[in-house]
Amino acid sequence: MPQQVKGVIARSKDAPTELVTINVPDPGPGEAVVKVQACGVCFTDLHYVQGAIGDDFPYLLGHEAAGIVESVGEGVRDLEPGDYVILNWRAVCGTCRACRRGRPWYCFSTFNATQKMTLTDGTELSPALGIGAFIEKTLVAAGQCTKVDPAARPAAAGLLGCGVMAGLGAAINTGNVGRGDSVAVIGCGGVGSAAIAGSRLAGASKIIAIDLEDRKLETAKSLGATHTVNSTSVDPVEAMRELTGGFGPDVVIDAVGRPETWKQAFYGRDLAGTVVLVGVPTPQMTVELPLLDVFGRGGSLKSSWYGDCLPERDFPMLIDLYLQGRLPLDAFVTEEIGIDAVDAAFEKIRGGLVLRSVVVLDESAARPDAVEGQHA
Repeated sequence: MPQQVKGVIARSKDAPTELVTINVPDPGPGEAVVKVQACGVCFTDLHYVQGAIGDDFPYLLGHEAAGIVESVGEGVRDLEPGDYVILNWRAVCGTCRACRRGRPWYCFSTFNATQKMTLTDGTELSPALGIGAFIEKTLVAAGQCTKVDPAARPAAAGLLGCGVMAGLGAAINTGNVGRGDSVAVIGCGGVGSAAIAGSRLAGASKIIAIDLEDRKLETAKSLGATHTVNSTSVDPVEAMRELTGGFGPDVVIDAVGRPETWKQAFYGRDLAGTVVLVGVPTPQMTVELPLLDVFGRGGSLKSSWYGDCLPERDFPMLIDLYLQGRLPLDAFVTEEIGIDAVDAAFEKIRGGLVLRSVVVLDESAARPDAVEGQHA
């Protein structure tokens, strides 16, 4: 039976978000309804509010979420009510050219729910990244639900749904960071910090964190950075070379996504080294380089989409590492907040004050020592 629940929408460009009543239909074929326990506040949600992703308002915001499957539709296999899941926005189709070539992490035809959630007047909502999880219960494609160990705390586990996975995957999957490699990460927000944690997990011997703020660099050190560079006072290219015997790191990850930071990555890496772009540029940004430099420096210039992850492969593995104490997902949860505090969380994102604010919708999932609105 269709349900009415509370959720957070952006009704128009740059307008304050609204907590409203939303109609959630019963799951149809291939769909599932998930009770959301926690959902991270990501920069992508702010981009939706700003109209930077599209103008298909109103948007149902939120996408970095973990929760419990409440019901499933016809034809759904390997998923049932009561399953603990992380939501993902890459529900692979299995039939597109990328999937047929054995590269499902590039799936070009990912699934979303067919039915629409609506406002009480019938207005259809556009769910952020096909998920929409600042809501008590959400409707998704069953393939967007990845089962993981229920011992994992929802506020931490849900972050694998987007930003943390993007950073970890940029290092491990796209950059192929291996034991003994040297790595530099430009930009130490949530995604860059995750790339540092991923590089450490992969066994990198030297991890250089580069940012404009000492506070972020201190956090980077706690997550595995062996060296830090404040680029307000030091040329980051020169610093990368100086810290690697004059050569430059094997892998440089640009978690900012601006022409100047990408050029720093390009010229700062070692010969035949790898550049990974995981920060998202705006449509207006361009880069101009001498083609001879592209040829002469060799190596690989890569973009990382969602950390080139395959959720069914990567999420359970990373949650196991978290539960073993080898992946510090809790360190990314700066604060736990209520569903009515999303706009305040956006202001903290703008100010670079948090790695992640996490909306907790199920109080039983909150960390016992978490205080709403304060650093956790």
